[in-house]
Parts: sequence; structure tokens; C-alpha cells
Amino acid sequence: MDTAVKYDIEVIKEEARLLVNKGLVHRQQPIYTLCKYIPDRDWVCFELELEKNEFLLRDRVIDLLGCENWEDD
Repeated sequence: MDTAVKYDIEVIKEEARLLVNKGLVHRQQPIYTLCKYIPDRDWVCFELELEKNEFLLRDRVIDLLGCENWEDD
């Protein structure tokens, strides 16, 4: 039975956004930094989805975040 989570690019972007907001990952770090927060069994699916959407593991996390909304403090 396949227990790997299916990642689509929107799930990956949201996961990256949450990790950045928590301060666990910085925007300028490479995308492969996210592997510390993705279960090993899911990483292949995660990586394939990134590749399918023309992201490289050396690209920056900020590339996944796209436009961010800023609110006044």
C-alpha cells in the first residue's frame, strides 16, 4: 500500500510559506532545505512535482512564495 502523500505545487508553496512564517526556513535558502521538513518517503513525490513545475532544488524558497501580501504592523 502506497502511504506517500501526493504533493501538488500549491501544497508545496503553502508548506514553504508556513515554514517561512514560523521562522524555520528563510526565503533566501535553497528549496532543498525543505527536505528536513518533508518525510523521506514523500520527498521523491515532492521533488518530482517541483521538477514538473520547472523548479530546481537549488532555486530559492522565495521563488516558491511568489507574491506575498504584507500587512501593516
